[in-house]
Amino acid sequence: MKILGVIPARYESSRFEGKPLKNICGKPMIWWTYQQVKKAKKITDVVVATDDERIKEACEKYDMNVVMTKNTHKMMLERVQEVSEKIDADIYISIAGDEPLIEPENIDKIASVFGEGNFEVANLKTKITNPVDVVNWTTMKVITDENDFALFASRSPIPYPKSAVDIIYYKHMGTYALTKKALDFFINTKRGPVEQIEDFDLLRFIEHGMKVKTIEVESATISVDTPKDLDRVEKILQKTMK
Repeated sequence: MKILGVIPARYESSRFEGKPLKNICGKPMIWWTYQQVKKAKKITDVVVATDDERIKEACEKYDMNVVMTKNTHKMMLERVQEVSEKIDADIYISIAGDEPLIEPENIDKIASVFGEGNFEVANLKTKITNPVDVVNWTTMKVITDENDFALFASRSPIPYPKSAVDIIYYKHMGTYALTKKALDFFINTKRGPVEQIEDFDLLRFIEHGMKVKTIEVESATISVDTPKDLDRVEKILQKTMK
């Protein structure tokens, strides 16, 4: 089975422009993410998908595979789908470019679930340990059924603590595994009303009745959304380099 790791990366960002190229211990952030994905044992190959020449040049400088994509994509999975038109694979694993600490073993876990059931999409979730993240709208919460298929995802705290307070909340992680069929479905299906309200791509599958397998993992990865996040990541990596 050919499993392609795809790292979508764009330069423009309303919160942190140019973050794939931000320096971390002498290397651009995208390099660190790429190296972590390469360590996953089940990944056949890795490619960066970008629409920016500056990111392309950085990838070529550091010997990273890179594919140029359209500059009209608004969502990460749209860029991954374009890659699927250019590179054939059985499974495409989408890893956000702002995850320089992503654990390779968690990538292997999501790669391992295909063949275990009738589904075309899988994603990772992890327990929320910081109470602030429960009410933080940038942290997507996900709930699943007893078979670990996603029921809903929201920026709001779900489930609502009406009759209990000892609730375990789960955070959606930005790592997807998808078949070509799922990617084509995504690109050819309009956003539903709930996806438009929440502005979250996972809901396109759920809202249209597609099964999404959710795998729970332990994770300490930090998504780099701000310069402060970048500082936290650099301090962690500096310790590992000593």
